[in-house]
Amino acid sequence: MTNQLDKATAFRALHERPGAFIIPNPWDAGTAKLLAAMGFEALATTSLGVANMLGSSGVSLDVILANARAIVEATDLPVSVDLENCGADEPKRAAEAILRAAEAGAVGGSIEDFSGDRDRPIYDFSHAVERVQAAVEVTRALPIPFTLTARAENFLHGRKDIDDTIRRLQAFEAAGADVLYAPGLYDLATIRTVVSSLSKPFNHVMGFADPTLTVGRLSTAGVKRISVGGAMSRYALAAFLNCAREMKDKESFTYVRDMAPVGELREAFAAVSPP
Repeated sequence: MTNQLDKATAFRALHERPGAFIIPNPWDAGTAKLLAAMGFEALATTSLGVANMLGSSGVSLDVILANARAIVEATDLPVSVDLENCGADEPKRAAEAILRAAEAGAVGGSIEDFSGDRDRPIYDFSHAVERVQAAVEVTRALPIPFTLTARAENFLHGRKDIDDTIRRLQAFEAAGADVLYAPGLYDLATIRTVVSSLSKPFNHVMGFADPTLTVGRLSTAGVKRISVGGAMSRYALAAFLNCAREMKDKESFTYVRDMAPVGELREAFAAVSPP
């Protein structure tokens, strides 16, 4: 798989086959290569992971896209981009982010209804739908089958309204989104309720969910795609902080016993050649 059309076609096929698949979230070229070497079939970027990598509380659309390009170029796997609110409120301007993601080599991307305004975090219903409609128009004009994911962000921003979340996802589906996504759903019963209300593939993120859930249980509930968002980045940083605390507080270095072997890392990086 070397060209964007092949990647886009393969990515669509993952959503059409039986069962659920995992799409992990690297935050740079190195983590992308490690995941590819392990045999994952597709990757998704994480804006939180990029922010963590840069030591920032947030990142701009330009930074998100530059990171996406680096991850696209690191392996020959399909890549979907976490575009946050696409860097704009106005529907047509937001939809331009989809075009830019495709130009960066991605074969999928997301648009969400989180406004970025902490006082009014969720776009009004009609405005949110118009944004998805504009993104769909751009997607359908692309020369590849770009997979558009539409996200309803209620549960991440203090609005645990299942009825409104379903209403939004159904409207995004009707507008032409290819995948639906509602981050923040925790338990299997709620996930099943949401998924059963939709006919298109549903992405579930495990970074905010019951950690005892498995691929098998999520698949049985109807989930098609499973991501982890910034969870792996945060886990890596937790390990980093533990190392730092041991040195600062105990003046010891026992953490070196658990280091990843240099040979294993080099072998994984060497096994994944850029497209």
